[in-house]
Amino acid sequence: MDKENKLQHIRNFSIIAHIDHGKSTLADRMLEITHTIETRKMRDQVLDSMELERERGITIKMQPVRMEYSLSSEKHQENYVLNLIDTPGHIDFSYEVSRALKAVEGSILLIDATQGVQAQTLTTLTMAREGGLKIIPVKEEVVELLGCDESEILLVSGRTGEGVDELLQEVIKRVPEPKETYQGDNNLRALVFDFKYSNHRGVIVFVRVLDGKIRKGDSLLFAVSGEKFTALEVGTFSPEETPRDFLSAGDTGYIVTGIKKPGIASVGDTITMFKNPLPAFEGYMKPLPVVWASVFPEDADDFAELKLALGKLSLSDSAFSFEEEASGSLGRGFRCGFLGMLHLEIITERLRREFDLKLIITTPSITYEVLMKNPSTGQGQAGKRIKVYSPYHFPEDGNIETVFEPWVDIKIITPAKYLGSIMQLLFDHEAEVGETENFGQGGDQHRSSISITMPLRELMRNFFDELKSVSSGYGSISYTIGELREANVTRLDVLVADEVVPAFSKVISKKRAEEEAEKSVEKLEGILPRQMFTLKIQGRALGRIISSRTLSGMKKDVTQHMYGGDITRKMKLREKQKKGKKKMKERGRVNIPQDVFLKMMRGGEN
Repeated sequence: MDKENKLQHIRNFSIIAHIDHGKSTLADRMLEITHTIETRKMRDQVLDSMELERERGITIKMQPVRMEYSLSSEKHQENYVLNLIDTPGHIDFSYEVSRALKAVEGSILLIDATQGVQAQTLTTLTMAREGGLKIIPVKEEVVELLGCDESEILLVSGRTGEGVDELLQEVIKRVPEPKETYQGDNNLRALVFDFKYSNHRGVIVFVRVLDGKIRKGDSLLFAVSGEKFTALEVGTFSPEETPRDFLSAGDTGYIVTGIKKPGIASVGDTITMFKNPLPAFEGYMKPLPVVWASVFPEDADDFAELKLALGKLSLSDSAFSFEEEASGSLGRGFRCGFLGMLHLEIITERLRREFDLKLIITTPSITYEVLMKNPSTGQGQAGKRIKVYSPYHFPEDGNIETVFEPWVDIKIITPAKYLGSIMQLLFDHEAEVGETENFGQGGDQHRSSISITMPLRELMRNFFDELKSVSSGYGSISYTIGELREANVTRLDVLVADEVVPAFSKVISKKRAEEEAEKSVEKLEGILPRQMFTLKIQGRALGRIISSRTLSGMKKDVTQHMYGGDITRKMKLREKQKKGKKKMKERGRVNIPQDVFLKMMRGGEN
């Protein structure tokens, strides 16, 4: 039988850190010290179970784990349960972090000594403070940031394990114990902070038990969706799923629901007793997609399989959304919403790997609001205001009265010596610069925080990579979506063999039309395989062709098998080949492989 842990012996916490600051490495050392994982089974990034996470060295999905830790004193020994929720550090997955913060009472603020404070760390720290969490600072340069005493800051090495034992002791001392609002086993409330789908066991919800107790076989209720279900299994994470007799207040664990219908479980819902339902806990705000891209199966017969795959992915990633759409040239597909470019790349890569799907992915875009001219007069009178998610649905310039686009409020943190290069970059991306603050010590520790506003369109135009480049990797960024403003943009189409390829269309600034057209055409020329016939690749915007390249066809010597003989025989064969090429140019279709769509989507280098 499981022994119930008193609330004073439970601590729930997470780790706040920027990407590449060693958060997963610190979690590894904690698992070792608490003997949660046997030494022989230990590996780097043990909580990053997804192949993509291990390959890229980043955390994509939050991962809860239960650790048991003994604290000895001269008089007696006390056993504690430490529930850690490991969270992502990249800005695209900040929604995952916000959900984890609601399920804990404290957070460890981890800052890499060699990189210093980063913008995304500040954003997450603000979320934690607003949630009333206790913050344990790890590393220096935090005195100004937190307004804390220098003695409160811990020096820890996730690589060597130095200081990790002391850190766990400080978690017990500083992080508040959980508190129950409703007393008694039948007064159950559990917050759903994540879930996943199993083909055999249905939806498995990850919960933080706020009040009461959950046992296997209990009749439970989703407070928001109103769906009744029976707990087929309950357990904790060690870090794999470990069945237990019950989960009680303060515990972090999972419940196997057996539900196989979509749309029943949702992040932020409250699970309560069916016979004694309690009010729902305040849940989460639904994340709004920032970037849109359309996904089509390369083979139309794979549409149903793609729909099933997207449904399964949305069950494990509540920030990802999709809806069906149709395109005249691409057929039936789905318009998908993502939290950023990395989120888009991860989802499309998972579709390819986990479901073995060949896809056509359109150029990512943001949402525009377009005020159309009155179609009956064409005289510029106010008409209908529409939302445009896909570039190939963006209207022709002559039909547009005004375009509105979202802007973003951005904070950049960088060593002061890179300010000059960054200011030039901001000018190139149409940014408006606000306040600049300085903090940290002199020399290499001296940092500047810049507040700016910028069109979301420009933020997504490779701004992250360019910022890292001009700041030698030290610049970091966080942002929030701001107001809508008028935009001076147009649609750029890419034509291959005189046919528009909808997947390559994008909305661009009018003043950058020639530059963007040239770049797109040149890039496609470099990555598109040569065809059997010569073809043109063209960029069209502002009602005209503004860039063009010719991709020569594959050459084959049709007379190579002939030795000697009359020259007229060779001439006849070559003339026949010439006519065949001409016919192919008129009727032939260009085969564009899947990797070409992916390379065009990513932008940057080939």
